[in-house]
Amino acid sequence: MTTLKRTPLYDVHRRLGARMIEFGGFELPVQYSSIREEHCAVREAAGLFDASHMGQIELEGLAAIAAADALFSRNLKDLAPGRVVYGLLCNEKGGVVDDITGYRIAETSAFWCVNAANIEKDWSWILTHIASPIGLRDASDDTGLLALQGPASAAILERVGAPEAAALRRFRCARMEAAGCAVLVSRTGYTGADGFEIYLDRGNLPQLFENLLAEGAPLGLIPAGLGARDTLRLEAALPLYGHELDEDTSPLAAGLDRFLDCEGRSFLGSDAIARAREAGVPSRLVGFALEDRGVARAGCAVVREGKTIGRVTSGAPSPTLGKSIGLAYVPAEVAPPGSGFEVVVRDRTLRARVVDTPFV
Repeated sequence: MTTLKRTPLYDVHRRLGARMIEFGGFELPVQYSSIREEHCAVREAAGLFDASHMGQIELEGLAAIAAADALFSRNLKDLAPGRVVYGLLCNEKGGVVDDITGYRIAETSAFWCVNAANIEKDWSWILTHIASPIGLRDASDDTGLLALQGPASAAILERVGAPEAAALRRFRCARMEAAGCAVLVSRTGYTGADGFEIYLDRGNLPQLFENLLAEGAPLGLIPAGLGARDTLRLEAALPLYGHELDEDTSPLAAGLDRFLDCEGRSFLGSDAIARAREAGVPSRLVGFALEDRGVARAGCAVVREGKTIGRVTSGAPSPTLGKSIGLAYVPAEVAPPGSGFEVVVRDRTLRARVVDTPFV
């Protein structure tokens, strides 16, 4: 039996009454009070997530950044310091090895934030395909990550001594101090709400987490778990690796064309992606809303005129919209908003309609 990893906040989560589950090889909180309450707190005030299960791969030196850039769908090596981009690591056939964020910290310093379940796979894959491993380091075990999300987030960071966070633009990052801890703060997140992701030394996680909760409580901040993180990202139509993305899925089918910097450069998988674009992508990821009562979940069949045409990749009730929503891969001709199909949920066939995304 595999022993689950724990973040330094495990005891804090238990003290706060969190229900713990396995995710990405870690034992993490799925909820503290209720998914709905935590979800609504992020939309209306703020929620604080322990995201320390995510991995960080450091790139030190211009040579390391340039070499790694040949694997990344975004042009990291020409990015200005203080900028953050979302992008993809792709394989030779154009499938997605992982979806990650790239941080250009300084002229000679950058890092990738990778998905928890993919840390070992990504590290091995990078070492296999990169021209030189010099200047690369897996810093995942040393790095902590908190996600402070919601409209009150900037005001909360000001209360813990980081007022300069409010001046950060979206997808920008800067070093500062918060609650006596040295941190790297980026105006990014996985919820569709305004907010910040905060990187720091793993040993300082409890200090910052507790200070943020205490100072943020008067502004409506509560701790939030993976359940709310999932419903929030679904409302924002953000992909989850292993659901919307995998090594057999083209970023074109997933609608991630804008995260492919192909002009004047190439990266691993870009030739296959170019061929796929020229040939035409047969299926597309779409957002849908159920018109009948029920909840579509990942794995449910998508049916039209009695024929299975696709599958649901993610689905849940939307606390903000008050109805069931989801993401699914369907044939390209069924992808335009307004198209109808059915979703099979526990032997029931429920009507659904393609809608514009993000949902919220």
